[in-house]
Amino acid sequence: MANGTVKISEQSGVLPIVGDMIVLITARSSGRWIIPKGYIEKGMSPAESAAKEAWEEAGVIGNVRHEEIGAYSYRRPSGIFSVTVYPLEVESVLDRWDEMRVRQRRLVTPSEALELIGHKELKSLVTDYIVNRFDL
Repeated sequence: MANGTVKISEQSGVLPIVGDMIVLITARSSGRWIIPKGYIEKGMSPAESAAKEAWEEAGVIGNVRHEEIGAYSYRRPSGIFSVTVYPLEVESVLDRWDEMRVRQRRLVTPSEALELIGHKELKSLVTDYIVNRFDL
């Protein structure tokens, strides 16, 4: 930014869980494995907005829990993004969804998820949640 300040944008995301599997998607620009996330929609809670992102980006529908897993941040040229993450108990995995042509989606084991996620803060957050939930 011109005056040296960095813009911090708030986002929310979900860790989608299907039974004992985790849903990951690829980022559109880098192809790295991530979780569904995005800006918080006006008129929605962060958890509700994150559930909407899961439907649009990963084609999963379910019940988002309102207690957060934690938060992580990432940097882009436009600033820093802080993402609050919630667990999503998936009820439906759709065959067709909004972003199916621009992202890949995979249902993976918790161990595979930790191998695929490259972002250190996100990986740490998911590791802590997985260890507590799946007793790894």
